[in-house]
Amino acid sequence: MSQKRRTAADEPFFLVRSLAAEHASGQSTSRHGHDWGQLIYAAAGVCTVWTEAGSWIAPPHWAVWVPAGVTHSIRFAGSAALRTLYLRPDLALGLPAECGVITVSPLLRELIVRAVGHGMLDARDATDRALAHLIVGECHHAPAPPFDLATPTSEACRRAVSLFQTGDGSLTTAAIARQVGLSTRSLERRFRLETGVTLGQWRRQAALLAALQVLALGKPVKTAAETAGYRTASAFVAAFHANFGTTPGRYFQPS
Repeated sequence: MSQKRRTAADEPFFLVRSLAAEHASGQSTSRHGHDWGQLIYAAAGVCTVWTEAGSWIAPPHWAVWVPAGVTHSIRFAGSAALRTLYLRPDLALGLPAECGVITVSPLLRELIVRAVGHGMLDARDATDRALAHLIVGECHHAPAPPFDLATPTSEACRRAVSLFQTGDGSLTTAAIARQVGLSTRSLERRFRLETGVTLGQWRRQAALLAALQVLALGKPVKTAAETAGYRTASAFVAAFHANFGTTPGRYFQPS
């Protein structure tokens, strides 16, 4: 679909701006923010959105909502087809004030494609207005599995996270607690207070999200299972299904 020619005089009437871009696996954007809320959707591949508060991962059929003013960066796994929408602040008033993952229904996917084809949605055009409000409506009715990974706020807990991520998986919670200068009980209590989950839950979630990115690269389930620290593929598949509501084999299939 050809896009209409726009001038600076049209900008006050825009409800939605859009961007389409292709990214190779491993590419990332620098930290940045926007005056408008951003709906980040990868039609192919997997994107991970990082903020100071945490990180969110979205494979195809899910998207990440980033409110206006939130500093973030994006990293891509697999050959990613980025299709992103920017929503004018007054249009996005009813959407969450915090980042989160939402389900991209077949209807929302088509709306995103249509908006990207238009380039901009203009408030002076009745069809564009209807598309913009339908996009917001679909975002309101879009529950998603837990693709987030909270980031703790204290220096000690952040150091613990760094040790988890850079270690080989053999470090116990007690060993990490000693390295960050806390008792095991104090670390566990502080970590749950700052993230809302236990250390064990955080580590399992981090491992599954890492495995998800391995799957996005086209690697076999066995490799993803090893990445996540599971001894057998069947145990990994069971954990994956319990967490994400589907099996690894069906995960990247169109909905």
